[in-house]
Amino acid sequence: FLSAPYPHPQPPHPLPTESSTMPLPLPAVGTVPASAIAPVAAAAAAAPLRYRPIRLRASPSTVSSPSTSAISSPPPPPSARHSRKHLAGRGDAPARPSKGRVFFLDVNPICFRGSQRSLSAFARWLALFFTHVSLRDPVVAVFDGAGGNEYRRRLLPSYKAHRTRGVGTGADSRVVDVLRECNVPVVQVDGYEADDVVATLTEQVLQKGYRVVIASPDKDFKQLISEDVQLVMPIPEIGRWSFYTLRHYVAQYKCDPTVDLSLRCFMGDEADGVPGIQHLAPGFGRKTAVKLLNKHGSLENLLNTAAVRTVGKEYAQDVLVKHADYLRKNYEVLSLKR
Repeated sequence: FLSAPYPHPQPPHPLPTESSTMPLPLPAVGTVPASAIAPVAAAAAAAPLRYRPIRLRASPSTVSSPSTSAISSPPPPPSARHSRKHLAGRGDAPARPSKGRVFFLDVNPICFRGSQRSLSAFARWLALFFTHVSLRDPVVAVFDGAGGNEYRRRLLPSYKAHRTRGVGTGADSRVVDVLRECNVPVVQVDGYEADDVVATLTEQVLQKGYRVVIASPDKDFKQLISEDVQLVMPIPEIGRWSFYTLRHYVAQYKCDPTVDLSLRCFMGDEADGVPGIQHLAPGFGRKTAVKLLNKHGSLENLLNTAAVRTVGKEYAQDVLVKHADYLRKNYEVLSLKR
């Protein structure tokens, strides 16, 4: 269902890269009225481009497919063309072509200003995203499916129990309409959250040789970060999207993203209503968890090892043996499903 062109607005500035550590040169922050949604669609329709078809598979779902009319693409602007030196690569050897990117847009978070739904916030973030982030690359929009939280709430009743903003609202039809006008496929799978759908499609895209950029402020996606998977987050304080890569993750957490999920089982996730182990074992902190996980690689390996021999100080050993079931339940709640 991704065989259609993606006519996003033509960027007015030189193309930024995700490797840049400086803020992107975006417009100043300001309030955008709801009427700004129409120019987003109009601008998209005014600059038709053609992209290579990409085919992904999805579980039985609600999928909105764009039209499949063929549109010829204009030549790239001078700022987008590679120099002969760049194409030659090192030592004048032919440069390896870079992998194409596919963007997955987690729509729900950008539809709010604070705790209130806001069409103007959606229009503004979407316009910035097309103009300064996704550029010519294909985008797939993902929404939470009906009953997406139920599986995790059965495991842990406190899971997102304090959140009321998303309950019973579903995807705003006006938001979906704008995305369709921009030729962006919209994917929803009943019984699953958007995070699970993105994780599933990310795996498929990587198998096809592409890179993935996940557009979302949700830290649950950090467990997917790798050399070929990056995040780009909306930062309300500065009104810009900011790339977050493997290098940023290692600098922030002093560990590899492969242990991110296991680490969060110890630390909990207050935003999602998942308590950590600190209320059961106050002396077991992040430093101890990181040290043990870096040595053993994953929560399951750590718990299995602790069951047969000592893996650390006596206090840490007691916590791992006594609260193993608690930690495994957190793992099941926090892991993204495929």
